[in-house]
Amino acid sequence: VQLIEAVPQVQRLGVGINLLPHSTRVLGNLGVLDDLLSAGVRTRELVYFNKHGQRIWGEPRGLHAGYPSPQISLSRGILQEVLLNHVLKRIGPDAVLRGQRLVDFEEGAASIAAITQTDRFEADALIAADGIHSAARWKLYPEQGEANYSGRVLWRAVTRSKPFLSAETMVMIGYQDRKFVAYPISNPGADGLQEINWIAEEPRPLAAREDWNRLVDRAEFADSFATWNFDWLDVPALIAGAERVYEYPMVDRDPLPRWSHGRMTLLGDSAHPMFPIGSNGASQAILDAEALAEALVAGPDVEGALTTYDALRRPPTGAIVLSNRKNGPEQCMQIAEERAPGGFADIEDVIPRAELEEISARYKQIAGFSKAVVEAKTEEDHVHA
Repeated sequence: VQLIEAVPQVQRLGVGINLLPHSTRVLGNLGVLDDLLSAGVRTRELVYFNKHGQRIWGEPRGLHAGYPSPQISLSRGILQEVLLNHVLKRIGPDAVLRGQRLVDFEEGAASIAAITQTDRFEADALIAADGIHSAARWKLYPEQGEANYSGRVLWRAVTRSKPFLSAETMVMIGYQDRKFVAYPISNPGADGLQEINWIAEEPRPLAAREDWNRLVDRAEFADSFATWNFDWLDVPALIAGAERVYEYPMVDRDPLPRWSHGRMTLLGDSAHPMFPIGSNGASQAILDAEALAEALVAGPDVEGALTTYDALRRPPTGAIVLSNRKNGPEQCMQIAEERAPGGFADIEDVIPRAELEEISARYKQIAGFSKAVVEAKTEEDHVHA
């Protein structure tokens, strides 16, 4: 295995990320879970609130919900660093070539060549995991055009702050067109503070739909959340306390009719970039990798294995892309806003519990992390071990 990495040096960049139980099961099988748990937070619960800070719906998560594997919130940079260290240790110090960006590929009779800006690499198979800007995807589907812009912008940052609620809680506040998400990505330190990842979201016109690293002045959006100071979380203080804030367009791409072409295939955001709803994008890439590895081991040949992988992973990820366009499990926030914009005395008067449970269960089923599915896969792991 040869990994060709675009950046010259992998650094601890980015903000927070969530790994759901179906993906942490895979990481546990690979022996990297303990390192991730030591660096992150075992998410205890996910709770939805309206714009007035009133609780709409909440549910335990990961181990606290009885899953055999945890949900983890941690720094994206630390996740990448842990994975890189394991690759270098287990595959070898020369396993990763840095500063080489894929620009093209050419398939021959018995091999395929990955072409970078400076070199050419021959291999039996090419796995293009080169993100939403994927050069491989552009070559396969040059007609795809620009990414689909949702009309909403995400402003993301990390603030060192005092814990809120259980200190292991993820919260989503607001409704479709004005939302704030917050969750810890480290345990409290000696000073009693922890790293809180947060995302503010609103509709905005946007020119650069795929610029994922633009530093912005928080004044561009802070006023929209100026009154969101609740007795359990001070949103304006979190926004003010961030060292730097990044702007991300909320974009996706339409599901593809095919990922695998001969000896090459797509994986992760190159295959199925989706709106960041349901905390599910990274987890789906991990599931892609597991399915691909299993298909390659099973054979009988490279092209057949890639076709099998395509058939297994493309339909479910396409369904998630489409579900996320309808707000996935976050529908409960929009329903509360539409039915009770001024707030409520009892959420049951607005949304019956059965309706809330159905929204949550339906998305878990679509995204492949219902407890029954994860338990069944874990049992399979034990049998194969």
